[in-house]
Amino acid sequence: MASAVRLHLSSLLVSHSLLPRLSLRLLPPPPSAAGRPRRFSSALPSAPSAARRASPSPPLRAQAKRGFSSKDDDFASADDLQFEAPLKIVEYPDPGLRANNKRIGTFDDNLRKLADEMFDVMYKTDGIGLSAPQVGINVQLMVFNPIGERGEGEEIVLVNPRIIKYSKKMVSFNEGCLSFPGIYADVQRPEAVKIDSLDISGARFTVSLSGLPARVFQHEFDHLQGIVFSDRMTEQVLDTIRAELEALEKKYEQRTGLPSPERIETRRRRVAVGFGKS
Repeated sequence: MASAVRLHLSSLLVSHSLLPRLSLRLLPPPPSAAGRPRRFSSALPSAPSAARRASPSPPLRAQAKRGFSSKDDDFASADDLQFEAPLKIVEYPDPGLRANNKRIGTFDDNLRKLADEMFDVMYKTDGIGLSAPQVGINVQLMVFNPIGERGEGEEIVLVNPRIIKYSKKMVSFNEGCLSFPGIYADVQRPEAVKIDSLDISGARFTVSLSGLPARVFQHEFDHLQGIVFSDRMTEQVLDTIRAELEALEKKYEQRTGLPSPERIETRRRRVAVGFGKS
């Protein structure tokens, strides 16, 4: 396709609704009023009213339902959800991008504040979607706004999302990622997905996504599974960005004084299999 997608993506089209916002970017994107590139601007399908963001309420524990784990050690603790603003984008090869991301079981003001802060960093980095591990919070949370402009479009939040069905048809698209600054390459993904998720208030819903919204969701969902978009590239495609990945590994070593936790030459061990159907 001629357009490229910059994903750093994470179901409802309502202001601060329950669907995730995506950290995707289209290339070449149409310019915004300020002349800055804008990401993904398609509209998403309407979501059920249960997924719409409700007014602040007391903390709520998620009910254990099919597709959602009920083990206490699978849920994030209060410490897991602590953060300091402003949030910063975590870049490859930071080990936080590969860490286990716990399910969220408490829906309170702190969770809403975290989602708000994720939107802030998403907008500041010209994104349309973002997942929590990309800002150093290892929990199952993603946000997105297809318009990518504060005050425009619909803000969506997804909590503990799961893929319950995906299409057999595969589509190749040029993706990018906020955790891989300046890198774009072709990735094949299913054209459509059906997902099961909780919204910011803990209400469960299902929604079907196709086209670019489906791709953005899958990109962000991969992050929640510790998968990055380079894991889904063919060796031929990976060769086109190998030098750029090695540069990010060197940048990490210079910044931290530590050896890179992963290297592109060992990438074969990281090839992603399947698309998260549970």
